[in-house]
Amino acid sequence: MTEDRIVYVVDDDAAVRDSLVWLLGSVGLRAISFASAAEFLEGYSDTGISCLVSDVRMPGMSGLELQKALNTRGIEIPFILMTAFGDVSTAVKAMKAGAVDFIEKPFNNQDMLDLINTALQIDAARRKGIEADVENAELLARLTPQEHRVFERVAAGLSNREIASEMDISVKTVEVHRARVMRKLEANSVAELVRFHLHSATPSQFEVG
Repeated sequence: MTEDRIVYVVDDDAAVRDSLVWLLGSVGLRAISFASAAEFLEGYSDTGISCLVSDVRMPGMSGLELQKALNTRGIEIPFILMTAFGDVSTAVKAMKAGAVDFIEKPFNNQDMLDLINTALQIDAARRKGIEADVENAELLARLTPQEHRVFERVAAGLSNREIASEMDISVKTVEVHRARVMRKLEANSVAELVRFHLHSATPSQFEVG
């Protein structure tokens, strides 16, 4: 865990906020605290890998309502909810709404750090996936329509002869397109093309059939 990762703490109890900020700082994590959900929504900006630790019961907007507001706004941030009431039904609602986990107050410091570390890893993986999707889309944009059709069929497991027959072109032409596809998508094998196709977030513009 490093200081470039941010943990947002939302709790109306100043003592809890200060305690968490100190705990996170002790392991090299940057923490930003807010006294209310509304204050967090007003001050939040996506600046990198982060997670949110929020109390459930707060004046005004509750932790569950904050979670719903984030979902409505399309803000994806791993969410950990705290409660002093051991409310199982609230925990279930939180998990169903996408919370990473739920922890009861008073909590063990190491348990909290473990949850936060998991949440930060989840956010890091999500962001890495988004970056990979963008890179894949940029590579796919290099292909011509004909090359894209060949790519779809190669990824579907068709042989050069089958592709030639289906597209009504020569096997030699298929081989040329296939070589260009490999080069443009920076793939060294058919297996890499298949993996690229499976992990591409950009839907095909061209039908296989």
